[in-house]
Amino acid sequence: MTAGPASVSGAAGYTVRAVADRLGIPTATLRSWNRRYDIGPTRQPGKHRLYSESDIAVLEQMLVLIRSGASPAGAAAAVTGRHAAPARGHWEPLLTAAFVLDTRALSALLTAHLHAYGVIDTWDLLCRPAFAAIVSRQLAGEGCVDVEHLLSWSVTVVLHRYTPPAVPANAQAAILACTGGETHALPLETLRAALAERGVSAWMLGADVPAAAIADALARTDRRPDVVLWSQQESTALTSAISACAAAGARVFVGGPGWDSVILPDVASPVTTLADAVDRIAGPRDRPHR
Repeated sequence: MTAGPASVSGAAGYTVRAVADRLGIPTATLRSWNRRYDIGPTRQPGKHRLYSESDIAVLEQMLVLIRSGASPAGAAAAVTGRHAAPARGHWEPLLTAAFVLDTRALSALLTAHLHAYGVIDTWDLLCRPAFAAIVSRQLAGEGCVDVEHLLSWSVTVVLHRYTPPAVPANAQAAILACTGGETHALPLETLRAALAERGVSAWMLGADVPAAAIADALARTDRRPDVVLWSQQESTALTSAISACAAAGARVFVGGPGWDSVILPDVASPVTTLADAVDRIAGPRDRPHR
């Protein structure tokens, strides 16, 4: 029988050899990363260099980035935030991580880009190209709906964890809702996070929201929020939802390809991009005619 990895239990931590065995990398690599990128513990004179669980968690994040195509220096920058930002719009590693179902790599890549460039650039330059590549492969006959769903879930999780500057209690507000029967909520999740960066408080009602429920939400506040209604397909582009919002005196914006073939009431304004939606809602407000 062979002995297990040498380690020091409890708060003292783990030796270089124990961590290398646990991660499946050479001890020389660990020492190099510690020296070059300050990843891991500081060595105390006369004592062994001991790694904590938090040190190991950082190393695990670094490894998934490297296996997704990042350089060691770039991976260290992403996990520590002490070095150069990740490449803006470098979406190919995100796609690679999605196809191998590596949720840790997806989280690390998305988080690093969000903190470096914000929500709009992360959505437009990182997420949308990756989704477009997945859809292109689906149209070519490849079965990768699972990859699309995993990437959507990963983006949603990271957006929920992302914390932009605090929004004041009396800030401008918006209600975000998918129309009845519509389940594609990711665009509104992204809009919620982007609005928060601009100081707008967004109340996310999520998927498949009846028109009456949106009207109820409007009745619960005197802040006169805008409303954004998302429809991915024509069958869920319900003008009854627009009418309910307009009757409550709200400015109504509609987004998504479902509205493309619908004759919109005059009270509804289409938004075409994430940046357009943020600018229209966060900018000067012209109240609708009632």
